[in-house]
Amino acid sequence: MDDYPTACLAHDIPLLAVSGLTSAAAKQLSRAGELHDNSVTIKSEAPPIETREAKSILHYIQSIDASHLPWNPGDGARKYRFKVKTIGRELHLPPRQATLPADVEPPSGSATLHSPFSPLSPGSTLYPDGLIDSRWLSKHQDLIPSVCLCFYQLTRDPTLATLHDNQLKTDINALKNSLAQSGYKSRLAVVILSDQTPASMGQFQERLENIKKGTGLDPKASLFVLPTQRSEAELETALDNVLGAVFEQACEYYRDLSRRVRKKKSRGIVPPPTVPPTTTSHTLSLQGWNVRYDFKTAVFAEFRQEMDVAIRSYEQAYETVLSSDILGAIPSWSTKFNDARQLADVIAIRILRCHLWQGQSTTAVRRWQIHHDRIAHLLEQYGRGIQNYGWKAFESRWTVVMAQLIEKAKFPELDPASGEILRAPEQNMSADRLQPWEQLHHAGYWYRRAARYLVERRRLARSIPEDDRQPPSPSLTKTTASKSHRYDLYMCPEPYEEYPITGAGVDHAQLIFNLLTMARNEYQKRRQNRLAAEVVLESCWELENMKAWKQISELLTPLWRDMSFRKESWRDITETLGWTLRAAAVQLGQGDLVVAIDWELMDQSFSKRHGWQYDIARSLDGPTFSEIGKPTITITDEVVSSFLTASFAFKHAEAKAGQPCAAQVAIRSNAFSTSAPVTLTSLKIDFDGSLRSIELEHEEGSDVAHSNNAKLHVRHISLTEKEIDEEEDSKSESDSTTSQVKSSMLLHGHGCLTIAPGQILVFEMDIPLREPGDARATDVRVTVDNDAFALNYSMALPEDTTVGLWHSNLSSKKALRVNAQHVHVLPRPPKMELRFIKLIQQYYTDEAIRLEIQLHNAEDADADAKLDLSVVGQVVPTFSVQADATRDASKTFSADAGRVSNVPVGRVGKSAMATVFIAFDSIDHPTTVEIAAKVLYYLVSDPATPITQHATFLLDVVTPFEANFDLLPKVHTEWPSLFDYEAVQEITEDAEHVGRPLGLAQRWSLMTRYASFAAEDLQVSNLSMNVIATQGGAVCTASRDEAARKANIIVSPKTIEEASFDIIAQKLSLDDRAPSTADLSFAIDWHRIDASGAAGPRNTTTLPLPRFFVTVSEPRVLARVTYTSPSPPPIPTSPSSPPLPPTASHLSDPPLVLLEIIVENPSSHFLTFGLTMDLSDDFAFSGAKTTTLNVLPIARRVVTYRLLPLVRGTWVRPSLVVRDKYFQKVLRIIPTEGMKSDKEGVLFWVPPVSEEEEEADDDDEEEEEEE
Repeated sequence: MDDYPTACLAHDIPLLAVSGLTSAAAKQLSRAGELHDNSVTIKSEAPPIETREAKSILHYIQSIDASHLPWNPGDGARKYRFKVKTIGRELHLPPRQATLPADVEPPSGSATLHSPFSPLSPGSTLYPDGLIDSRWLSKHQDLIPSVCLCFYQLTRDPTLATLHDNQLKTDINALKNSLAQSGYKSRLAVVILSDQTPASMGQFQERLENIKKGTGLDPKASLFVLPTQRSEAELETALDNVLGAVFEQACEYYRDLSRRVRKKKSRGIVPPPTVPPTTTSHTLSLQGWNVRYDFKTAVFAEFRQEMDVAIRSYEQAYETVLSSDILGAIPSWSTKFNDARQLADVIAIRILRCHLWQGQSTTAVRRWQIHHDRIAHLLEQYGRGIQNYGWKAFESRWTVVMAQLIEKAKFPELDPASGEILRAPEQNMSADRLQPWEQLHHAGYWYRRAARYLVERRRLARSIPEDDRQPPSPSLTKTTASKSHRYDLYMCPEPYEEYPITGAGVDHAQLIFNLLTMARNEYQKRRQNRLAAEVVLESCWELENMKAWKQISELLTPLWRDMSFRKESWRDITETLGWTLRAAAVQLGQGDLVVAIDWELMDQSFSKRHGWQYDIARSLDGPTFSEIGKPTITITDEVVSSFLTASFAFKHAEAKAGQPCAAQVAIRSNAFSTSAPVTLTSLKIDFDGSLRSIELEHEEGSDVAHSNNAKLHVRHISLTEKEIDEEEDSKSESDSTTSQVKSSMLLHGHGCLTIAPGQILVFEMDIPLREPGDARATDVRVTVDNDAFALNYSMALPEDTTVGLWHSNLSSKKALRVNAQHVHVLPRPPKMELRFIKLIQQYYTDEAIRLEIQLHNAEDADADAKLDLSVVGQVVPTFSVQADATRDASKTFSADAGRVSNVPVGRVGKSAMATVFIAFDSIDHPTTVEIAAKVLYYLVSDPATPITQHATFLLDVVTPFEANFDLLPKVHTEWPSLFDYEAVQEITEDAEHVGRPLGLAQRWSLMTRYASFAAEDLQVSNLSMNVIATQGGAVCTASRDEAARKANIIVSPKTIEEASFDIIAQKLSLDDRAPSTADLSFAIDWHRIDASGAAGPRNTTTLPLPRFFVTVSEPRVLARVTYTSPSPPPIPTSPSSPPLPPTASHLSDPPLVLLEIIVENPSSHFLTFGLTMDLSDDFAFSGAKTTTLNVLPIARRVVTYRLLPLVRGTWVRPSLVVRDKYFQKVLRIIPTEGMKSDKEGVLFWVPPVSEEEEEADDDDEEEEEEE
């Protein structure tokens, strides 16, 4: 769009003149040169405001200038758009009426003067019959503001308030009068700044009302008061409100102008000019005036952002311009013809802009094509046709206009981040009826299309005859003018300037390259890599015309190295790009590129270049490369294709380690038949797996392959092992150096490596196999090293469905299998036995575990062996490995992360054995781990072939014991008293008395039942209960009854043993009555029993107990029974099991039972309990049937009942109820030793009658009968 006048295509935005905020009019309104002397000056006498707040306001207003915003409605955040021009206190407007030129005689009578921009004024460039030009547009875009926004300061000095307010009113009224007298309808808006806060503006309300009445300005649209003492955000919001109201006034201004234009058009008359034209010219016709009126109406609608109204008016003006009354009536040789055509272009561009503004992208594309076709038709009908360079220049220019409009519209759908390449059509259009090119593509599409038009322009320009390319001379002026009429010179140079015989002329290549560069950028932003690559190639053709070899190399080298066309077999593109890049590389002396490109273009799948000598050895012949050094080129088939192809095949899919395997490598040349043979310096085959690389070197004087014209040559190669230096090998591929030199082995051979075009070289070899596993040939590397260059080319051997071939000397080939480059190397069958010995039936936790692994060498020779061990499980225990029975610490290897590698077993003789020991530390928890052992050994007779043997063992570790626990209360004999002064702890420095517990003590019986889960008998040597920790300010001790202690008992599998422990807990302080808990653990010391009955090492299994409450803070009631016999009868564990008989001394005594009810009150409250004993048929009792028991704080009371059982051999339940008198809550009676409880209460055991008692009773009855 730069070819058109700037004002014709500039975005029409309301012009806002901001006055009073600065004295330096840096952005003063432009003055129209010759009109400056007659300009109208509107001046304000008020001084400019130069406060800090005024500068902030000015900066914000300048920041909202919409001149550079995208040509779209935007997000609607601001409801206004202005083109902002800042002025001082003076505004210069163009004159309303033009003056007569000095050389023009005024007509008789009074002359009617018109605007200086009108075709009616003699001094206008449009006089007498011009349509419209850019000067009228510049007048409204840059000279005449829609609104003049003036800023004034409101003083707060009360002594000067009246004076300043009157001056302010006078100045505003003077501005209003000046604007009215100028003849323009520009609006005046006034903003009064106050250095107050919005809340304190009430004191100035009367003054503001006086100013409003004195100026007659509308406070809602023209007069604004702006307090500046507020935050920046609030100030900007207030300014947005002011500018929004001012924008409404601007739209109304342009609406008034539109009404005036429509009123003139409705008159239907041609206004008379100031001076009538001469006889050789005529005035503008009525149709021409209608074009002016419609164009002005559309422009004013654009100022108002009413694009639909603008489109209708533009379309009317467009149709009128292209009608037979305007363009058809102008001779094509006249300059007025091109002026009218340019106006049609401008109108069409503005129509496109309006469509894009409204989002009508497909309509815009169609409208673009309509204008293109209409102009072509008019040129065919009235002009010079379209088969000339001028028409192609127009097509290119018209296409660039569309690209620039798309860029300025900035559709979100076409943003590069969206990844879209075109915008969807409007919803009211059917996609089925649209052509692909009717959808709006991004700007890159249009730039490339414009470049193609320029290519056609260059072609037509080069077809201009030499006579027309001669520059004009004074003697041939008429002849030259007649020749120029044959060409379309619309916005393009003459033929002799377009393509002169001598001189540069128009640089078509540069113009095309610039457009293609812009197109390439757009394609690359959207990752359209193929199109971008194609555009790059087209750009390089233009650069080749400009001899810009460096730019060609910079553009094409990355594309040539990483090009997808090769994989997709686009040979023509690959060939074209290669030759173009080669030409640039030759000019720049880039020998590596020249050799690589020649290596690729020797393939006969490309088209043969006439007269070209295909010889890779002579690629760098020429003066350009004589001064450069010998280049080293390293390329692969992933980057560059080649005329050489390679294949590799193993004859058999499987083979055994230690045996050779037959294989073939085939190299085929697909070079042009006229090309020279290629001699390879070396050929190397790399493998993935256990095979070593193979290197074949060219042998001088062995060119027997070319003694005949056979296409297939099969030759057997003998391979030998060769030690190479890895540092030297790395230097051959790259120039890097390493600090250490490492040696490795490869297989080496010699043969003839000269290959002719169309020939196949096959090398057959026997490859020794050493290690088992899968192996695959990965790539074949060939090297060409001569005096000019060194080329390394690598060809990968892909895994695909290609069937491998086996060649023979009889020119026959045999199909092998798919992926013939694979071989599976079977391991050599091991004869060394590996087994775990001396295993135990079951392993337990908390014991050290020792395993033995025995190695038996059944091979025919001695073997050097190493052992690898790995332990896998959820919990991997720590272990160590010892390969010597002497248990030497230097020969013990500790595991790391469950793995021990390379444990030297040493040399195991033929038919000999070796033992390896594995020692596991004690394991705390049950687990199952898998032990995997692998022995790697080499026979002395074949040290290059490794042999492996594997063995696994599942180690299951279980816990030998499990237990459950019951905590039963017992009566503690000691109970503290508040009145015992002797128990008060004295202050002493003796460490033994410091911290001695003085609080309440409670006694418990911890019953333990432990069961053996072992698979064999175990000897238990000791049981202990350990106090781990206590909580709640108490001390706790655990002890076992010595009388019940049994040492060294034998526990059989699945048997249960019992043990009881006394737990005594005492609070540290008597004032502390909070409950306390204890963490306990049960420890069992046990031993394995060997075959001789002896006990093994001691192992300790610790079982954790749940946390128990060992002191309580609530009152409790305990029940305890004693019997009249010295030793109480044994209590059965269940009601069905009778106790043992009593002692003989008490055979005839009645079984009297003493029942003690113990009430403990550990609280600090006085408690009262009621005890009630009901009668029972099972016993008689002596004691209070109902009684009240008062218990003091921190005290306990004992109530004793003497019971005489009436039944024997059963559990008796006393009907005893203990009730809290205050809360009326029945307390649970807790049984102690010798008792039990159920849901209904406590029970005690009454022993049965023994046999001695029955015999004594029978004797008594017999005596009574005798008596």
